Amino acid sequence: MKKMIMVAIDESEESFYALKWALDNLINDPSIIITLINVQLPFTPMVYPAGPVVFAVPTVVEAVKKGQHENATRILSRALHLCKQKMVKAETLILEGDPKDKICQATHESHADLLVVGSRGLGKIKRAFLGSVSDYCAHHVQCPILIVKPSKEIPKSS
Repeated sequence: MKKMIMVAIDESEESFYALKWALDNLINDPSIIITLINVQLPFTPMVYPAGPVVFAVPTVVEAVKKGQHENATRILSRALHLCKQKMVKAETLILEGDPKDKICQATHESHADLLVVGSRGLGKIKRAFLGSVSDYCAHHVQCPILIVKPSKEIPKSS
């Protein structure tokens, strides 16, 4: 029976450290399926008043969405390269929305056996104001979760 491990990836070094840790310590069976998930925040277009009518410039919206997709593709390409180096096959998934909710939803819908996320190592105050994806997922995901703390050599993302 195939096992599925979902790894949440963003642009932070902590998420790539979590992927590397998972590849080095968890993936020892060719039947394990890795799904790399990247969630982009939705773009909320600015609205420009033009007399009595309000409109959003469609070309700006399209350009930003294209840029977000290219960023997600670049991030996942880097992650896929790490998997390929370890001779591990991986799938990718790009979603749009709140990362906390979308990661939990994707994990549930794909029937993942394990979710792997990195931790930025935020203190209590920053975590209270900024929120923590790993903390939220630990309380809401319906499968086991592995939160990989950053190595001391990795500078923390802010």
